[in-house]
Amino acid sequence: MHVDVAKEVATLEVMSVSELRAKYAQVFGEETRAGNKRWLVRRIIWRLQALAEGDLSERARKRASELANDADLRLNPPKLASVVSPNKHSTPTTPKPDNRLPPAGQILRRLYKGRLVHVRILPKGFEFDGAVFQSLSAVAKVITGSHTNGFLFFKLLDQGGSQ
Repeated sequence: MHVDVAKEVATLEVMSVSELRAKYAQVFGEETRAGNKRWLVRRIIWRLQALAEGDLSERARKRASELANDADLRLNPPKLASVVSPNKHSTPTTPKPDNRLPPAGQILRRLYKGRLVHVRILPKGFEFDGAVFQSLSAVAKVITGSHTNGFLFFKLLDQGGSQ
């Protein structure tokens, strides 16, 4: 079987994703759920070349198998180590609050497009218009309609929330 790679690439490039998925099933003998056109084209071309010019030699397959068996593969993510305090107790430490924020209970005020915006700082989050948000950036995004750094939006650049 001889494959003209340039011709095949040109043919595959103009195909739709559904046509590429059908071609993938024809070439590989199994369905795919992939919808990335670029990936499908590359995989199909690779398979056509392998079929036309021969696949890996038996020696190369054996060596790849040896390397795969020898590799230490992680099947589970690493467990998080608890932070140990200097006095060797095993109680995890709580994260420090951001020093750019005023203490919980304070209200941030900002004039934005003629509207005075009020955001209450909670122990874990921020309250704006009756809704609780986990970050100032989320509040700023609701207010502005676009992604904005919350600390910059509320002008909390210095330590302790001073402007």
